[in-house]
Amino acid sequence: MPVGVIANIATVLVGTTIGAVSGTRFPERIRETVMGSLGLLTAAVGVRQILPSSEFPLVLGAVLIGAVIGELLRIEGGLKALGERLQRRFAGEGGDSRFGEGFIVASLVFCIGPLTIIGSIEDGLGDPELLLVKSGLDGFASIAFAAVYGWGVGLSIIAIAVIQGGLALAAGTLDGVLTDPMLDALGAAGGVLLLGISLRLLDLKQIRVANLLPAVVLAPLFVWWWG
Repeated sequence: MPVGVIANIATVLVGTTIGAVSGTRFPERIRETVMGSLGLLTAAVGVRQILPSSEFPLVLGAVLIGAVIGELLRIEGGLKALGERLQRRFAGEGGDSRFGEGFIVASLVFCIGPLTIIGSIEDGLGDPELLLVKSGLDGFASIAFAAVYGWGVGLSIIAIAVIQGGLALAAGTLDGVLTDPMLDALGAAGGVLLLGISLRLLDLKQIRVANLLPAVVLAPLFVWWWG
């Protein structure tokens, strides 16, 4: 497996351990404040990814059509079922109810966005620099997530290994295919998903964000076809 992907997995595991161990020592009010801060920061990152896009109508269409596809495929339900199986396997029947939510939220945050795509492709081509930067960011984020959600955050390494590892292995094929406008559209679609995650973190609306994942694939395709 490429160096950048391995580093990303390692930093998330270390961050999760630090956050899960230290988080239990914090009063509930501190964990609530951490959760609110994560929600606001996630919203800020989402807005930052959306604003540069010059193809927002195509991104909007991709999100709406992707939502319908995701609902039909019941992606969120499948991830929840996986999270529950992992919880029973690693946390036992009486494990923390936030275990599965931590797995889903962390997986989405760590694997959405152009940095994941570009970094994984470059890592597969022999340059891990971008993924090493992402690894550091994800490591600090996993400390905060694990302080709130616990050990379930650590299992996001499954998504990191599958998605980033798969992109790195396919780097030779993908290199040069994704243009800058396509990457901007991908980032904007990812930004919409991050805004949905922020609403969950802020406990404002439990949007089934995972069901919007097809939009991340459709947005660059729409730009390629019609942009």
